[in-house]
Amino acid sequence: MREIFTGMPWWVKWIAVPVIALLVFGGLIVSVVQVVVGLLFKVLVFVALVGGLIYVVRKFTAGSSSRGDW
Repeated sequence: MREIFTGMPWWVKWIAVPVIALLVFGGLIVSVVQVVVGLLFKVLVFVALVGGLIYVVRKFTAGSSSRGDW
């Protein structure tokens, strides 16, 4: 691989090749980032819902046990 880029100017190695790679694989990179962000958002929503459920259950059980048994 080094032999291919040996005679090339610096801008080919450091500008042209990465730009071409982004053009070719840009859609794939965006798709992967979108999936990761979507998954993180779903995990965050899940944690918030479970935390809210635990909070409500603790409030309810603490309030009902202080009233005494029926």
